[in-house]
Amino acid sequence: MALLVGALRLNLLANSRNFYKFTSFVGVRSLSENVSSKSVTSSSPEVAGDHVIYTQEHFALKESLKKLIDQEINPHVEQWEAEGKFPAHKVFKILGSAGFLGVNRPTEYGGLGLDYSYSVAVAEELGNIRCGGIPMAIGVQTDMATPALARFGTAELKKEFLLPSIMGDKVACLGVSEVGAGSDVSSIKTKAVRKGDEYVINGGKMWTTNGTQADWMCLLANTSDGPPHRNKSLICLPMNLPGVHIARKISKIGMWSSDTAEVFFDDVHVPCKNIIGQEGMGFTYQMLQFQEERLWAVANALTSMDTIIQETIQYTRQRKIFKQPVLYHQAVHFRLAELQTEVELLRSLLYQATALYVKGNDVTKLASMAKLKTGRLARELSDGCLQYWGGMGFTSDVLVSRFYRDFRLISIGGGADEVMLGIICKYMDMLPRK
Repeated sequence: MALLVGALRLNLLANSRNFYKFTSFVGVRSLSENVSSKSVTSSSPEVAGDHVIYTQEHFALKESLKKLIDQEINPHVEQWEAEGKFPAHKVFKILGSAGFLGVNRPTEYGGLGLDYSYSVAVAEELGNIRCGGIPMAIGVQTDMATPALARFGTAELKKEFLLPSIMGDKVACLGVSEVGAGSDVSSIKTKAVRKGDEYVINGGKMWTTNGTQADWMCLLANTSDGPPHRNKSLICLPMNLPGVHIARKISKIGMWSSDTAEVFFDDVHVPCKNIIGQEGMGFTYQMLQFQEERLWAVANALTSMDTIIQETIQYTRQRKIFKQPVLYHQAVHFRLAELQTEVELLRSLLYQATALYVKGNDVTKLASMAKLKTGRLARELSDGCLQYWGGMGFTSDVLVSRFYRDFRLISIGGGADEVMLGIICKYMDMLPRK
């Protein structure tokens, strides 16, 4: 039924908004009570029925998004990279109007009501954007700032914050990391003290993606003096409130088109009704949504890695050294074959984790493994491919150098490699006993 509801939602989007048409997506299944999520047999290799997790609907959704990216985003990437910011409200409105900011969110709040495998498909396709910053900003909106709200928020909060975020009318950011508390979420210092029917918030957040443009923040703050894993709450914080200060836009070595802010809170008053779910459950909610965040990041990076390999093959086939194309040297084509093999192995891990997650399983271990491998492979792949571009690879004129900068963040953001290893060790039951 979820697919039926999603298809109907897509049909409404196509007809009522007169935007990017999804007729191919809507028409691939009979809109009947017998709709299922099983793969559809197809003779087309691009929409093969024996794909591990994707059906024809997944591929149709990806194709529609690819057209939007080619028409509305990629032509402007060079300008936005140079300016150090992309117009989030404009881009998110385009994506929201087309249905891409709430693929697996409830239909009553503007989503498509599909399962998480469709979000993974969307994340993969967003990897065709020719920079890392814009997909990351989109991922914050869809899989970092809003999952807890969608799952645990009140109907009132969802109407005020989730619905406009899915429709692209509001830009969201996530307020978790602080100076001295990045991957160690339990160590945050920002406090929200209850006074009457309000919380008074003081503290600050660091590395806030979308921070200079955001309309609201999903804020993690200490709401009591209890144990660090049970004293935190998630709060919907409008960014235009008195006392919210954007201290600076942070300059970074990569992800140039994504604005990253340092934010301070000075006696910011927020209604207590803005809390997401139960008070004191914020840390737990944040940990739950990390599964989706990490799977999303893996899917997005895989497409970019494919692109880098293919563009490197094309360039080294044209570039000659010692009277023959660089690609013809065995060390080069063997190395590219090895890298592509590693990409395919990672893709298999992603699809396995996604299939299990859609069925309701805890995939924290697999998602952490995939995130760890993505960060390390992305560094290895971008560095290895850049080498074959020679001096051109050391310029800012080619995609491989951009992703060489952008990919470095994967092993840091969303939980550093070392944190992923700790989680994996915990699930393998081999951490030292305290």
